[in-house]
Amino acid sequence: MRAPNARRGTTAGRGRPAWLPLLPVLLLVGGALLDYATSPHFSAEAFYTAAPMTAAALLSLRATVLAGLAACLVDAVLLHHFGFLDDSGGRSELSAVATVSFLAVLVNRLMYLSDVRLASARRVALAVQRAVLPQLPPSIGCLRIAVRYRSAVGDAEIGGDLYGVQDSPFGVRCLIGDVRGKGLEAVKAVDVGLGAFREGAEDAPDLPGLAARLERALRREARGRSGPERVEGFVTAVLAEVPPDGPALHLVNRGHPPPLLLSDGTVRSLEPAEPALPLALGDLGAGPDRTDTVPFPPGATLLLYTDGLTEARDRDGVFYDPAAALTGRHFATPDALLDALLADVTRHTGGRITDDMALLAVTRDGGGPSAP
Repeated sequence: MRAPNARRGTTAGRGRPAWLPLLPVLLLVGGALLDYATSPHFSAEAFYTAAPMTAAALLSLRATVLAGLAACLVDAVLLHHFGFLDDSGGRSELSAVATVSFLAVLVNRLMYLSDVRLASARRVALAVQRAVLPQLPPSIGCLRIAVRYRSAVGDAEIGGDLYGVQDSPFGVRCLIGDVRGKGLEAVKAVDVGLGAFREGAEDAPDLPGLAARLERALRREARGRSGPERVEGFVTAVLAEVPPDGPALHLVNRGHPPPLLLSDGTVRSLEPAEPALPLALGDLGAGPDRTDTVPFPPGATLLLYTDGLTEARDRDGVFYDPAAALTGRHFATPDALLDALLADVTRHTGGRITDDMALLAVTRDGGGPSAP
């Protein structure tokens, strides 16, 4: 059947050595040579039973059946060669090889059905994620925009990262955030947060007012949860605003990793002047949000990201440092920046992404408004 092969190529086969599918053949050939070259009282039964089981985990149903038949045939030929095929020990050995071959076929089918269910769950999760997260425009006025979302693909779990960009009478407003937890509850919080952002960005007079809208909406959503999520659910977030009347940037940070500002090869971490609690935990805070204002000159790029970027680690446990990795580098477009950043963090981790990662880059053009 073709489906199991497709399954191996998309999930279990990712990163697999090219020679690994040949392992059942190597086991059979090696077992036969060892059996033939050693004492008649030595048996390579372990090799003959390992071959179909290995095929069950790596190959298709047809290949598993062929591996089982080949294992029985090789064992029978060698038993006949040494004169053991007709005694009780030989028949017992051949029966064991045949039984394991039959079980290997069952294992192959169970693995196939399990992968079919997992692939279906992942397709549903991806469809839900795409339905919730917005498709951002490539540019708004003099701002060019790029976004990337990389999922950790952990058993079809849906991530809780969110992002949004909205044009408004007060300027272009951006949001990036990370919901505590995963699964459908996290997606519900993402949906509520993005809805409140899109609505509030149009008429909230400033970023603290917009943050208050998000706070109320997420607290209402949290009250509908059960168990610890009712009181422990929160969203770390950064709100950014590029006003239309000057090269400045307004920021409100609610417990989220600080954005980075890239300009002429330098990278500046935009730490908040006063730390604040995540959204939905505002009742525990000391007062209203404070807006930080920094220069945002033409040619500069604002990089917003979730903690999946800064918590990515290499084999030695060293965390990825985007500021150090981007210092001294120049990128023609925000898309080029995000592509290079993803390639760099993939090299750093060796491809082992353990958390979802959302990246949002906004570049102010040096000239007039760019074409949409």
